[in-house]
Amino acid sequence: MTPLNLFLAYPAPALLLCGVIIFALLCFSGSSRKPPFKLPPGPAPLPIIGNLHLLDLKRQDKSILKLAKQYGPVFTLHFGFQKAVVLTGYEAVKDALVNFTEEFVDRPPIPIFEEIQHGHGVFFSIGEKWKATRRFTVSSMRSLGMGRKLIEERIMEELGFLVENIKSFKGEPFNLRTFYTAPTNITFIILFGERFDYEDSTFRALLKLIDEVMCLLGSPLLHFFNFYPFLGFFFNVHKILLQKIEEVRIIIRDYIETSRQDIDANSLKSYTDALVFKQKEDTNKKENLFHDDNLIASILDLVIAGTETAATTLQWAVLLMMKYPKIQKKVQEELRQVVKPGSWATYEDRKSMPYTNAVIHEVQRFITLLPHVPRCTSTDTHFRGYFLPKGITVIPSLTSVLLDPDHWETPHEFNPNHFLDSDGKFVKKEAFVPYSLGRRNCIGESLAKMELFLFFAGLLQTFTFQPPPGLTEADLDLNVPKTTFTLRPQLQPVCAVPRE
Repeated sequence: MTPLNLFLAYPAPALLLCGVIIFALLCFSGSSRKPPFKLPPGPAPLPIIGNLHLLDLKRQDKSILKLAKQYGPVFTLHFGFQKAVVLTGYEAVKDALVNFTEEFVDRPPIPIFEEIQHGHGVFFSIGEKWKATRRFTVSSMRSLGMGRKLIEERIMEELGFLVENIKSFKGEPFNLRTFYTAPTNITFIILFGERFDYEDSTFRALLKLIDEVMCLLGSPLLHFFNFYPFLGFFFNVHKILLQKIEEVRIIIRDYIETSRQDIDANSLKSYTDALVFKQKEDTNKKENLFHDDNLIASILDLVIAGTETAATTLQWAVLLMMKYPKIQKKVQEELRQVVKPGSWATYEDRKSMPYTNAVIHEVQRFITLLPHVPRCTSTDTHFRGYFLPKGITVIPSLTSVLLDPDHWETPHEFNPNHFLDSDGKFVKKEAFVPYSLGRRNCIGESLAKMELFLFFAGLLQTFTFQPPPGLTEADLDLNVPKTTFTLRPQLQPVCAVPRE
């Protein structure tokens, strides 16, 4: 959404914004000195708005790809008054996040996340607090069985509930978002130590709140709040978002209090239990990083991010199988050949199922689920002939890597052959980075890989997915995803035909 479209869609806030811009222009027009360091080149900024006129706020990733063609893999963008260095393509992104991992490890102070987390949690904290919280989170997840046989059994159990839920529609159309429930439950099992019935009131409330939060995070007006936080009193979107977040916090606080009452040091059943026990252990330390605010923020990070990513990817996977029935049939044939009748595919089976494995990887590459999450420099940094001062925002575009024409033969097509050699064997690709790179890579990567394989394989063992009567594969929309914090598919109807 360009500023002009924003003006037409939201005339009252836009008029107020224009007034403030004019005032700011008068105040700051004489202070446009060049910085005393060499930033990468980029489009010339306009007063006040910078380069916002060049960006589609609903699909910033696409705007960045267009600008990269003109300015190269490393360039500077101005988001209002804020400068950001954009990295595009595999070579530039890998160079920064792997070869300069310490220099690009921090997060910038994004206004909305400052309001939500106040520098706490796993994702948007920095320094020693981030190191300690992430280290503890990774260790706790491993102890809870993430990526091991124990969690595989829970995923298999959840698959059974999901299959029964889909069977209840008896071949009639149902909403694509139905697939959100099972991956979300796996996250909640790890966070809270229990799964929810799909009709449970707390479960439904959390699903609704997470959905609303993710949608609000993708709102163009929220982007404007991040660009011009001093104009926040003109807009309501961030206030509504903070209200929704507080409703999630209330549920989290209840689980923390329950954990405090029932905790057994010899039997920690959840991430919440582990955090509460860690807090008790560190009570007498001079600086206890695991205070209540950090506990709640860390759980909140995993509630929001841990549910959205795997659940949305599974929805895309089903939609793509509907869109490409020949690929779906080929996956089902491989499943028939490898998996014993009456059994679910196991995670170990993926080694004998190169085509299915390739399809799952291609789903993640093709959908570019999370276009980018900003970093910032932790120190003054010399990078590729440029000087990046400490604290400058850096945007490593994962979309540009997953669609890099130097690494993918048909980057804009859904093509499982990207992950197969000439003999049909699965091949790893270095430019496959949906979980990011470096020290800030996704904490739940191993869990997400297991979930996606087991849910996807089990669903295609049981059902053939196809468009409802009256629709064809050509009617299915892949090109206009709903932009939230991630790129979601449109809410399209699905038919699941049971297989013999």
